[in-house]
Amino acid sequence: MAFQLSAQLIGHESDVRPPLPPQIPHVRDAIFPSSSLILTASRDGTVRRWQRTSDSAFEAFLVSQGSEYVNSVTYIPPSIRYPNGLAISGGKDTIIDVRSPKATPENNAERMLIGHGHNICTLDVSPKGTYVISGGWDCQARVWKVEKWETEFMLQEHELSVWAVLAYDENTVITGCADKKIRIFDLRNSVAGDVRPASTIHTPDIVRALCRLPSGHPTGAEIACACSDGVIRLYKLDGTMISELIGHDSYIYSLAILPSGEIVSSGEDRTVKIWSGSSCIQTITHPAISVWSVAACAETGDIVTAASDNVARVFTRSPERLADAETLREFKEAVSNSSIPQKPMGGINKEKVPGTEFLTTKMGKKDGQVQVIKHDDGSLAAYTWSMMLQKWEHVGAVVDSAGSSGRKQEYNGQQYDFVFDVDIDDSKPPLKLPFNLSQNVFEAARKFLEDNELPITYLDNVVKFLETNTQGATIGEAADSSSSHPDPMGSDARYHPGDENRPSPAQKTLPQTDYIALLNGKFDNIFNKIHTVNKNLISAGNKEFALNPAEEQVLSELRPCIEGNTPIQATSLEIVIKVASRWNYPDVLPGLDLLRYLVRYPETALYKDSETRNIIDLVISSSLNVPSGQEINVNCIVMAIRCLSNLFTSAEGVSLMTDQFTKALEFLEKVAGISGTAIGASNRHVQIASTTTLINLAVLGAKTEVSLDVRRRMVNILGIILKDNTDGEVLYRGLVALGTMVSHKTDIAQDWRPWVKSVVERCDEARVKSLGRECLNL
Repeated sequence: MAFQLSAQLIGHESDVRPPLPPQIPHVRDAIFPSSSLILTASRDGTVRRWQRTSDSAFEAFLVSQGSEYVNSVTYIPPSIRYPNGLAISGGKDTIIDVRSPKATPENNAERMLIGHGHNICTLDVSPKGTYVISGGWDCQARVWKVEKWETEFMLQEHELSVWAVLAYDENTVITGCADKKIRIFDLRNSVAGDVRPASTIHTPDIVRALCRLPSGHPTGAEIACACSDGVIRLYKLDGTMISELIGHDSYIYSLAILPSGEIVSSGEDRTVKIWSGSSCIQTITHPAISVWSVAACAETGDIVTAASDNVARVFTRSPERLADAETLREFKEAVSNSSIPQKPMGGINKEKVPGTEFLTTKMGKKDGQVQVIKHDDGSLAAYTWSMMLQKWEHVGAVVDSAGSSGRKQEYNGQQYDFVFDVDIDDSKPPLKLPFNLSQNVFEAARKFLEDNELPITYLDNVVKFLETNTQGATIGEAADSSSSHPDPMGSDARYHPGDENRPSPAQKTLPQTDYIALLNGKFDNIFNKIHTVNKNLISAGNKEFALNPAEEQVLSELRPCIEGNTPIQATSLEIVIKVASRWNYPDVLPGLDLLRYLVRYPETALYKDSETRNIIDLVISSSLNVPSGQEINVNCIVMAIRCLSNLFTSAEGVSLMTDQFTKALEFLEKVAGISGTAIGASNRHVQIASTTTLINLAVLGAKTEVSLDVRRRMVNILGIILKDNTDGEVLYRGLVALGTMVSHKTDIAQDWRPWVKSVVERCDEARVKSLGRECLNL
């Protein structure tokens, strides 16, 4: 019997911000530990318990409530010490919450496990409930001993985010990583708590999900993994690949195993698929963009899904547990009424789309096959083939998605089809994400992350956000309607082996032609620090340097102008320069931090003080104005370099940097240690700011034909930064700067190729290696 809807678990609240699709709530994870109990985790910050009250109904109870996204939930079965079992959850706040599933938010947690430094995205429990495994964006996988509640083992050698963890048995843990590797660990081989992989399986793409297959599985495989290319691969533990399951059209986020041995998968293509052996035998379409998670109940064989429409759903093969007729009808209508953007359908020629007669005269070739049909009124609809029912089922209308209004929007002096507000953090103002329809979506996303110094691990979300919110604006037979743009990190999931249309070759990165700004920051911290220092100055009687009430009022009115990128008062600039240049060192830091936002305004680039010093003179002088006996504050240096980089965001700033090119270069040489002791040589923020400014100088140099001596000096700085550096972001930006210079002028005397070869050899990041090879081919 086919799976059909049993219950819809509605109760999680909407609290989702870009770069996920706006106004779409998400139930992020679910687990089905017993026939009467389901646990769900959501980006509304809650974990909820769903207790079965009848064959097809559950009652909801709030277990925990936080202020950050909860991404993962798992469950420890009941024991003598914990008779109700334990609910384990983790998310953006980096803390693993351990509590009774019958607890309420008012109750204290049993334990709060602290150790991760970034978003926790995956959790699992060993078969006997003796340990918990966690993985996160900090490239860490940890094993926590139950009852002891401390990190027992650190699983080593992960190079990027750990997306999946699997407790295969009491001694074996398996991890899936964004570095395209599955690592198998034997916990008995730990050395001082560190465990290195006993073996490694290399995969074609980023690993997003893992699942243990039962002994005697008909394929002979022992584990299943889902990758970003939309393919499920079955492996033996020795690394032998047994089979590939091809059927999903986008990312696969979750895998589960039924008591029957059948595999269940869910993903970004709105579907859950049931696999028998290597064949898909059923596809369950959801009225949601993403089906984030699927879990199976070992007792009943029922499954629960967690989706981006804020609903968890239970599906069953048992007639006794089917939902009532009204609920089944509502679910079917919700699926039919959902809209599918035309672009994901592959670029549709309406003249060639078959009519409704196709549905009664043609059969599908596989379960889940999608066919677009033109109705008599000219509208387009998507149908999917059900092998089990042997018929086409309506799954949604094909429409133009949220597109451009047709009016260009201005951002930083340029015109764009779209300018999105991206709310990364409540403590920060929304970031601006500009996009033109002619742009490569992956390059636009990458540039946005680099401009704002955000982790490359956000790339998938930003790309998906752009694709979701710009689809339909280029509907028709445009040249790019069916082309693909491969992900620099290798995570393009819109094609899989066997696709008729293969992805086009990766677009070249070099030379860089756009300037990059560094505008990510925390305004609360900046203004609070200025207020605190000013209060201390007043208390100490230093009224000459302190801000008076009128100046404080002007400063408070400046913040909304910066956040909204609207014009500022002339007095605002004078006040910020006063803080950044006249306050004691290093109290000038918040002033320099604020000044890096103000350099975007033309009046800042045109500013001259009473001694005719321009803004470049002021920020450099202020960052280096160290009293005798004190050390240079590296953060002041970071902010000064960021000011230089951000000057490129206005025409007046570019003109000033053209005139002061050599002065800016001298400052970077000083920081790098060419003209003295290096400043912040091991500080990541210094290196990112320096390489970003060098990228901008390289772009400017290509337009203004700087001298050979200047180019050589720039290359010298880059050689110092690239030598022995292991930070992927620093290396990537350094190579962009170097490659941009060499692309325009190859007569640089220095032999820079050994530096690049060394980077390619020692860095494992795919984008860095690819860019390094592109440099070497210049």
